[in-house]
Amino acid sequence: QEQLVESGGGLVQAGGSLRLSCAASSRSARGRFMGWFRQAPGKGREFVAVWRWSGAYAYYADSVKGRFTISGDSAKNVVNLQMDSLNSEDAAVYYCASGLRTILSSIRRDDQYDYWGQGTQVAVSS
Repeated sequence: QEQLVESGGGLVQAGGSLRLSCAASSRSARGRFMGWFRQAPGKGREFVAVWRWSGAYAYYADSVKGRFTISGDSAKNVVNLQMDSLNSEDAAVYYCASGLRTILSSIRRDDQYDYWGQGTQVAVSS
């Protein structure tokens, strides 16, 4: 069964760092793009960052650019999200996602992704 398994997350003080990891069960499950969305209470799911396996490119939401770094390990089918300088607006449930047929112009749309992880909580204390 194809799946994405997340790890990391937790509680951190404002200004601190956390690292999330997501492992795809197979090369096919990782898709063309693999990355992260997040959802805060009362809000819709928001694009955070995504990794394009072909060419090893990273794409970011403006709200996290310069603070978050996404990277991929092709041999392990793992994507990591290093989150630095966290603030209260980063608090959310973070979901890993992979898109099998996602195209570049649609990477920010959550309906373009095929597999999803179970979600991991990120909390930021002031």
